[in-house]
Amino acid sequence: MRPASTATIHRMSTHPLTVGRVAALTGLTVRALHHYDDIGLVSPSMRSAAGYRLYTDDDLRRLQQVLLFRELGFALESVRDLIDAPPARRRAALTEQRAALQSRLRHGEAVLKAVDATLQTLDGDTTMHTEHLFDGFDTFHNGEYAEEARRRWGDGEAWKASQARTRSYTKDDWARIQAEADAITRAFANAMQRGKAADGEAAMALAESHRAHIDRHHYPCNHAMHASVAAMYTADPRFQAHYDRQADGLAAYIEAAVCANAARHGA
Repeated sequence: MRPASTATIHRMSTHPLTVGRVAALTGLTVRALHHYDDIGLVSPSMRSAAGYRLYTDDDLRRLQQVLLFRELGFALESVRDLIDAPPARRRAALTEQRAALQSRLRHGEAVLKAVDATLQTLDGDTTMHTEHLFDGFDTFHNGEYAEEARRRWGDGEAWKASQARTRSYTKDDWARIQAEADAITRAFANAMQRGKAADGEAAMALAESHRAHIDRHHYPCNHAMHASVAAMYTADPRFQAHYDRQADGLAAYIEAAVCANAARHGA
């Protein structure tokens, strides 16, 4: 049985409760509650005349937080560490988890909306206007720069910083940012088609604009990071196809320009 909602605990009687009563209210087993007691995670503060464990209000509040952190995916050792930490640390952990939950909720709502809209078109009930085809797709996890950052950083602090930055963007913000990126890509294609050398001033200036665009809108991107990112444009077939659709050989041209620009900046 799954634990009851934490709101259930808040509605409990102010009288001390037995292990069996707490088990019934939370959905935990008596054995689990005894284990929490044995390891010092949540220990009943009182005993009945017959020696039975009794949970006070303070015990129940502690149990509520333990169950909440467990539901959020924290390992038992992490919960033990947090539950005895100063309130400010617990608040910081919960605030971070709340932001992550909100992000996942927005993502789930966007995907659900896209699924429903697509189902309507498949059923023939409606025709989706082209200007609304990609509504909500800015929150999807398959964006080019999001994928770059995830590959380079995993789920570390830099990745979290990137997510925090992009999470605040509106649909209009994304449209403006994408238009800027498309303009840089077109300029690269034009330079290549005009025969400008990838290690020439014109191409390297575009590479610097490309780096600044990523750094400004997506995640911190120094010249070494930029060269690392550009390596994906030919190493990853998806990125290569994205650029080569604009002009044959464009992915390799951009990578070469980025590496030349990084080299002249000492990266």
